[in-house]
Amino acid sequence: MSSKEIQVIPLNRSEGDLEIHLEMDGDTVSEARCVGTMYRGFENLLKGRAPLDGLVITPRICGICSTAHLKAAVKALDMMAGVPVPDDALRVRNLTLMAEQLQNDLRHTFLLFTPDFAGPAYRGHPLYTEALKRFRPIRGRSVVETVRQTKKIIEIIAILGGQWPHSSFMVPGGVVSVPGQNDISQCRSLLANFRHWYERRVLGCTLERWSDVRTPRDLDHWLHEKPEHRESDLGFFIRFSREARLQELGKGHHRFISYGAYEMPVITALNDAAGDSYLLPPGLFENGRMSPFDQEKITEDVTFSHFKSHGAPRHPFEESTVIEAPTENSGAYSWGKAPRYDGKPAETGPLAELVLASDPLIKGLLEKDGANVFLRQLARLIRPALLFPAMDCWLGETGVNNEIFYIKNEPQENGRGFGLVQAHRGALGHWVTLEGGKISRYQVITPTTWNASPRDGNGIRGPWEEALVGTRIKNPEYPVEIEHTIRSFDPCMVCCVHAVTGFDEQPALKIFC
Repeated sequence: MSSKEIQVIPLNRSEGDLEIHLEMDGDTVSEARCVGTMYRGFENLLKGRAPLDGLVITPRICGICSTAHLKAAVKALDMMAGVPVPDDALRVRNLTLMAEQLQNDLRHTFLLFTPDFAGPAYRGHPLYTEALKRFRPIRGRSVVETVRQTKKIIEIIAILGGQWPHSSFMVPGGVVSVPGQNDISQCRSLLANFRHWYERRVLGCTLERWSDVRTPRDLDHWLHEKPEHRESDLGFFIRFSREARLQELGKGHHRFISYGAYEMPVITALNDAAGDSYLLPPGLFENGRMSPFDQEKITEDVTFSHFKSHGAPRHPFEESTVIEAPTENSGAYSWGKAPRYDGKPAETGPLAELVLASDPLIKGLLEKDGANVFLRQLARLIRPALLFPAMDCWLGETGVNNEIFYIKNEPQENGRGFGLVQAHRGALGHWVTLEGGKISRYQVITPTTWNASPRDGNGIRGPWEEALVGTRIKNPEYPVEIEHTIRSFDPCMVCCVHAVTGFDEQPALKIFC
């Protein structure tokens, strides 16, 4: 059967501009190319600026994960200053990033992913009528509740950091805000109310009950144990997804990376067990085994990107972002680069975090069905359950002992440093070089740069591309299988791509998602 070219434009309900180019054998995807269509230039914008300018500019890379970019930027400057960050400052940094993640995980699930359940592709699904009530855009019950509740939890950032989004309260050596006990009490109230909603509406049970769900069998038992479990948004998501067979979509490379999430204060009640450096550990998971993370193994490949190549993939400290105008015969097809770890692609995000944290339920489902759309979204939906106890603990500890939120340090004239964090979509890194008191080089690798990367010099697909190959599209007018797969990674093209027009490809068929 002959192949035909399909261009999917645009993929809506994703941050930024994205095209998916597919080659089909009949109704099955045989090749895929993920095309970032927009150049933004933040890395070049920062050249020649003062180091602290990065704390104001880089949060504006994204309006959803601005706190994550701020934290990555300030960690790079912390490294250059060689100054230890006080425990209270670590707590404030972590708490604000956690609040932003809570917002993202729930908004992505109910505002961006599950609205497809209420779309025309599922009119024959036995749970379609209920899906409309819950997930219809703007009017669905779960959609409306999510907007209301997540709007409140983000107030924690405004209280501790002064504003949201695009706040700049983190500085080398700590934070500039010093919350009082009234501020802490207000944050604890916001967290308690959000947790109550999450337990009642999303989980349908307490966090304590959910913590006993450790295996796929436990999950089945939990689902049928009480009506509250089945009728919760989590229970409904599981039932709808199984009927739609989402566990068969979006397999990918099965290689996961995490930089480690939320540095542990030196003195904290959470540090009882092993004195770990992170609440969620860094590492690489491949072939059923975890290995330590080493940032020296990260490289950027631009073989199929619209940037000047230096002949071989280079570490971010050595890489630059120099536009190379697209030509008809260049083979390049994306404004995103191709990050590689030890020469190979790696998936990042909530699934990667929980796999590397050895979450028993997630690892059990991974062993059973492999990586897939259902598992990625399930990981995102249950990840908040891990954050509530830590947030409550750190709010209770903030400002109780030494009340040191900042350690003075001298501005650096020369040096280089990197800041690595787990943003809401996965591994985020900033690599900064200073010369003569000014930024001479700035490189950013975002989670979507990892996941949406084009092919590398060895012709190996990026994680999205690999996850799409082999997908069967039941109805070309509603290619929901493609939408599910890409959205399960929570795409953010505005972070990934580095506005350019001039592409004039004429696909045989256009699908508007």
